[in-house]
Amino acid sequence: MVIVTRGDFIWIEPSTKREFDVAIGAQVVSAEGRRIQVRDDDGREAWLAPERRIKAMHPTSIQGVEDMISLGDLHEAGILRNLLIRYNHNLIYTYTGSILVAVNPYQILPIYTADQIKMYRERKIGELPPHIFAIGDNAYVNMKRFHVNQCIIISGESGAGKTESTKLILQYLAAISGQHSWIEQQILEANPILEAFGNAKTIRNDNSSRFGKYIDIHFNKGGVIEGARIEQYLLEKSRIVSQASDERNYHIFYCMLAGLSREEKDKLDLAECSRYAYLTGSGSVTCEGRDDAREFGDIRSAMKVLMFADEEIWEIMRILAAVLHLGNIQFKPTFVDNLDAVEIVRSPAVQSAAGLLRVEVAQLVQALTTRTIFAHGDTVVSNMGVDQSRDVRDAFVKGIYGRMFVQIVNKINAAIYKPKQSTQHYRTSIGVLDIFGFENFNVNSFEQFCINYANENLQQFFVQHIFKLEQEEYNLEAINWQHIEFVDNQEALDMIAAKPMNIMALIDEESKFPKGTDMTLLNKLHKQHSANRNYLKPKSDISTSFGMCHFAGVVVYETKGFLEKNRDTFSADLIQLIQMSENRFMQNLFISEVNMGTDTRKKTPTLSAQFKRSLDSLMKALSQCHPYFIRCIKPNELKKAKMFDRELCCKQLRYSGMMETIRIRRAGYPIRHTFREFVERYRFLIPGVPPPHKVDCRQATARILRSVLGKSDFQIGKTKVFLKDAQDLFLEQERDRVLTRKILVLQKAIRGWYWRRRFVRQRAAAIVIQDWWKTKYQRRMFLKQMRGFQRLQALWRGRILARRFQLLRANVVALQARCRGVLVRREVGRKLRAVVVIQSFIRMVIAKKLYQRMRVEQSAQLEAIRLRDHEEIMLARQYGPKKAKEVAEKKY
Repeated sequence: MVIVTRGDFIWIEPSTKREFDVAIGAQVVSAEGRRIQVRDDDGREAWLAPERRIKAMHPTSIQGVEDMISLGDLHEAGILRNLLIRYNHNLIYTYTGSILVAVNPYQILPIYTADQIKMYRERKIGELPPHIFAIGDNAYVNMKRFHVNQCIIISGESGAGKTESTKLILQYLAAISGQHSWIEQQILEANPILEAFGNAKTIRNDNSSRFGKYIDIHFNKGGVIEGARIEQYLLEKSRIVSQASDERNYHIFYCMLAGLSREEKDKLDLAECSRYAYLTGSGSVTCEGRDDAREFGDIRSAMKVLMFADEEIWEIMRILAAVLHLGNIQFKPTFVDNLDAVEIVRSPAVQSAAGLLRVEVAQLVQALTTRTIFAHGDTVVSNMGVDQSRDVRDAFVKGIYGRMFVQIVNKINAAIYKPKQSTQHYRTSIGVLDIFGFENFNVNSFEQFCINYANENLQQFFVQHIFKLEQEEYNLEAINWQHIEFVDNQEALDMIAAKPMNIMALIDEESKFPKGTDMTLLNKLHKQHSANRNYLKPKSDISTSFGMCHFAGVVVYETKGFLEKNRDTFSADLIQLIQMSENRFMQNLFISEVNMGTDTRKKTPTLSAQFKRSLDSLMKALSQCHPYFIRCIKPNELKKAKMFDRELCCKQLRYSGMMETIRIRRAGYPIRHTFREFVERYRFLIPGVPPPHKVDCRQATARILRSVLGKSDFQIGKTKVFLKDAQDLFLEQERDRVLTRKILVLQKAIRGWYWRRRFVRQRAAAIVIQDWWKTKYQRRMFLKQMRGFQRLQALWRGRILARRFQLLRANVVALQARCRGVLVRREVGRKLRAVVVIQSFIRMVIAKKLYQRMRVEQSAQLEAIRLRDHEEIMLARQYGPKKAKEVAEKKY
C-alpha cells in the first residue's frame, strides 16, 4: 500500500486492458482515510477507490527531464508523461541519448532564428536544451572531426513533422557551412519544387510527403557544401486520379491554376479548380494556411534557380494541363457489331488534351477506347468497356506524372550534383532521409506494402545500430554488459524479400505471367507462407486479402490491384500514341519504353523490383554512415496545437522502439574511442603522458580515466574505451579547461618575453628622447625668458612714450580749440552775410510776384467797372438809371 499526502505525485494504473492503455500521472488533491482525490495529467479530478492500484512517482518524472535516459520511472507511462509536460510548455524536443524525439507543435515557435543557429554551433549534445539544430551540428562536427559520412534518419507517422524537420536540418547545414554560396541556395530551393510535385493535403497532414527522399549533401575538406544529390522513392501515383474524402491532389495543380495569368490559362485551355474531375473528386480544393498563387511564384523562381529553362517550365505546365483535361474525358457504353464497346462523350476536354499532347484527336480516342493484341505475328484490335477505358486513361495519366516527377528530380540533381574531379578528390557527406512513416489504413494495397517494407528495413537498421551492434561490440570487447532483450524483425524481412520464394519474388513472378491474376498470387502466398508465424491467412477462402505481422503491428493487405500496380506498364496503344506525338518533352519521359518496343511487360523492371533495388542501395549507403535518429511524434489527429492524444502517442512510441532504446542507452555506453584516439585527444588532462606512439595506449587510457573520472561507470575493452554521454561531455569540458589553462601559461611566458624585449627597447629609446627633450626644454626656457625681458622692455618704453604722447596731445587739443574757435566765428559771419543776401533776394521775388498779381487784379477790376458802366448805360434805356445800376452791379 502506498501512503500519500496532499501534493504528492502518483501513477494511476489503467482500469481497462486496451492495447495502448498505460498508467497516467496525477497529483493528490486531498486524502480522506483510504480514499484519495486526485487531478490527473489531463486535468480531470476524481476520487480513487481503495482497491485502485497506484504507485509513487519518481522525482525526475514530476517536472520532466531533457534526456529521458535520466528518468527514474523507466516505463512507457514515464516517457509519455515527460513528453506531455514538455509539450505543454512548448518544449517539443527531448533527447534519448543522441536520439531526438520531436513532437509536432502544430504552430509556429520562435526557436529557429539566426541567434539559435549561433547558439547551437559547435556545442555537443546535452550542453544546451534539446533541439534539432544540435543533431545537425553534431553530425557536421563529427563529419569534420572523424572524416566519416553521417546520416540523419527522420521517421514517424504522416503528419508527425518529418518534412519540416528535414527542411530545418538543411537550413542549419547551409547556415553553418559558412559560405552562403549559390549551390547552397540551389539545394534549399529544391524543396519548394519537390513539395509542389510530391506533397499533398491529406486527412492527417496538410503538407504530406507522398514520396520518400534521401538528400545527400556533399562537403569539401573545409566543411563547405559543394553539392548534393536527391534520391526519390515510390511516388504515390494513384493520388493523381483519386483522393480520399477531404484530401487534395498534388499541390502543383492548385498552385498552377491560381498562379497562371489569364493569357497563359487561355493558351492551356484552363479554368478554375472546380472544373476538373481529378481535383474535385474528394470534395476539397482548398487548404487552410496555403496561398497557392504566391507559392506558384515561389515554385517558378526556384525552378529558374535550378536551371530550368523557360521552355522546360512551360512544357511541364502543358503536361499538367493535359493531365487535368484527360481527367475530364468521360466514357459511355455503346455497341459495335453487336459487341460491347465504349465511346468518348463529346467535350472540349478531348481536343484540349490532344492539342497539349500534340497528337491527333482520333489517335487519342483510339488509344483510350481500343486495345491492340499481338499474337503469333497477327494484330487484333478489340474494343474495351467503360471501366477498362477509364483504367487505361488513369494509367496513362499516372505514367505521365510519375515519369515527369522522376525527370524533375533528375534535372534538380543535374544542377546541384558535382561529380568528383578525381579519385583523390576529398568529399564527405551528410545524408538526410525523409521517408514515409508506417501505414495501416482500413484498406491497404500495394503502396502500403512497399512503404511498410521500407519501414521494416529502417527499423532493422535502427535495431542493428542501437541494439545488435551495441551488444555485439560489448561482447567482442569483453566488457561487463547486461544483456537486454529487443524486438528483432529479421524474420519478417526474410519472408518479404530475403528467403527463396519470398513475397516480393512471388509478386514479381506472377506479374510476368500473362495469365497471372491477383487471386493466383494470393493462392501462391497462402501456399508458400501460411506456416510462417508472421503471415496471417484469412479464415474465409473467398477473402482477397492477407495479413502480416510487422514490427508496428498487424496489417491486412487487399490484393486487388497488386499485380497491375506492380507491373507499372503501358499498353502497346499508349506507347504507339506517344511515338506519334510531336511533343518532344513527353517523348523524352517515355524514351526507355519507346526504345523497348510494344511488348514492355517482360522487359521493364517491375515496381517492386525497382523499389527493392533503390531500397537496397539506400540501406547500403546508410550502413556506411554514422547515423543519427530523429523520431517525430504526432500529438493528435486533428492537427491542433496544445492537444495531446495519449493513446496515439503511446502507439507511436511503442512502434518506434523507444522503450528499448532508452533501456539500452541508459545501461550501455554510447560513446567509444580507440585507445590511440583517446590518448591523442585527452593526454593533456594529466601530466606525464607522452604522445600515443611513445606509450602503451591502453595503460595510458586507464591512467587518464582513473585520474579524471575516478570510480565512474566506464569500461575499458580490448581495443576501445566505452563511456557514457555525460562522461564524454565531462571529458570534453575538462579538456577545454586544461587546454585553456596550459594555453594561458604559454601565453604568459610569450607575453613576458615580448614585453621584456619591448621594455629594453623602450628604455633605450627613452634615454635618447630624454636627452633630446632636456636640450629642447632648456632652450625653450631660455627663449621664454628672452621673450619675457623683451616684453618688459617694450612695456616700459611704451609707458614713457604714452606719457609724452598724452602731454603733446593736451597741447595740441588746446591749440586746436583756439584755431577752431576762430574758424567757427569766421564761418558764422560769412554765413550771416550770405543769409542776408538770400533774404533780400527772396523778398524781392515775393514783392515782384505780389506786384504782378495786383496789376492783374487792378486790370480785371477796371475792366469789370468798364463793363458795368457800359451795361448800366445799355440798361438805363430799358429800365431806368436806378434799376439799370442795380442789375449791372448784380451782374458785375
